[in-house]
Amino acid sequence: MTRVGRGGVSRRDRVPGAGGYSVLVALRVVVLVSGSGTLLQALIDAHDAGELPVQIVAVGSDRAGIEGLARADRAGIATFVEPLTKGADRSEWDRRITADVAGFQPDLVVCAGFMKLLGPAFLARFGGRVINSHPALLPSFPGVHGPRDALAYGVRITGATVFMVDAGVDTGRILAQRAVEVAPDDTVETLHERIKVQERQMLVEVVADLATTLTSTEPSTPD
Repeated sequence: MTRVGRGGVSRRDRVPGAGGYSVLVALRVVVLVSGSGTLLQALIDAHDAGELPVQIVAVGSDRAGIEGLARADRAGIATFVEPLTKGADRSEWDRRITADVAGFQPDLVVCAGFMKLLGPAFLARFGGRVINSHPALLPSFPGVHGPRDALAYGVRITGATVFMVDAGVDTGRILAQRAVEVAPDDTVETLHERIKVQERQMLVEVVADLATTLTSTEPSTPD
C-alpha cells in the first residue's frame, strides 16, 4: 500500500444530526474511488454542509494520481493507493486492500466510482457493510457500460441504483433507485451526466440513512 496523505478525525467527534441531536460516535466511512471522484465530492460537500452525519476517515484507490485522491487531500482526509497491475495475483491484491481498509476501522465502505471488483477476502471482512452505486436501474444493464447499454436497447427510462455489494456483478440487494428519462437526442455522455446528478444525490441520502440506523444519538450539549 502507498500512503498518499493523512488526515482523519477522532471517532468520538460529534457531527450534525437531525432534530437538534448530534451523533456521539460518528459512522466511520471509507470511500473507494478510481477516477475523478465526483461522487466522493458529493459526500464531502454534504458533510461540510452539516447534512451527512458521518466521518469519512479515508479514501482509497487502485490508481495513483487521480482527481478523486486530490479531492480527499484537499479535504484533509487520509488516502491510500493499492494498485492492481496487469497479471498480478488478484487474491493477494484482495487481501492487501482488505488490510488497508481494515486499518481505518470503518463501519461502512462506499464504492464511489471504484472500478475493481472486491473479492472473497474483502467481502468476508466487510460483507453487509459495503455499498456501491450504478448508473442504471438494476437488475437491468449491469456492468461498466450501463448508460451505453440502455441507449442501445432503446429504453425510455433508465436511472441509478445504490445497492449492497455481494460476490456478483451488480447483483446485491437494492437500497435505492432513481429514474431518469432518456431523451430522443441523448448521447451516452449526455445521458450519463443526467444520471450522475441523481446518483450523487441518492448516494448522499443512502449514506445519511445508514448513519441514522447504524449509530446511536444523544442530545447535543448546549454551547
